[in-house]
Amino acid sequence: MAAGEQQGRDYLRRHRIPELLHRLGALLLYHRPERPREFLIQALERVKAGKRAEGEYPYLMDEANLAAWFSLLDVVGQGHITAAQYREALKTLGLSTEDLQFGDDVNITLDVFKEEV
Repeated sequence: MAAGEQQGRDYLRRHRIPELLHRLGALLLYHRPERPREFLIQALERVKAGKRAEGEYPYLMDEANLAAWFSLLDVVGQGHITAAQYREALKTLGLSTEDLQFGDDVNITLDVFKEEV
């Protein structure tokens, strides 16, 4: 692989551009707006405002969806899932696991799951 190509990949990874594009694509498919470009601009403005703590990020799933997802992972009904299950859930949802601070011995409750996802 050429040095320029690797630098480009590093740049995209460092700024999390693939994850952003994946999320924007998912929002488009979920909402199917009549005016997709305007929708994307508004979503990016909400992301920008959310980063400045002036608003909320655009979410694809609501709390009921997250609770249902958690219950699928917590088959036995223990009230928690393992860190490994949590990591796999994030990957399945297309979310990054790079910045996770949970050790393998930590159990993730529904409240933590909702807050973090």
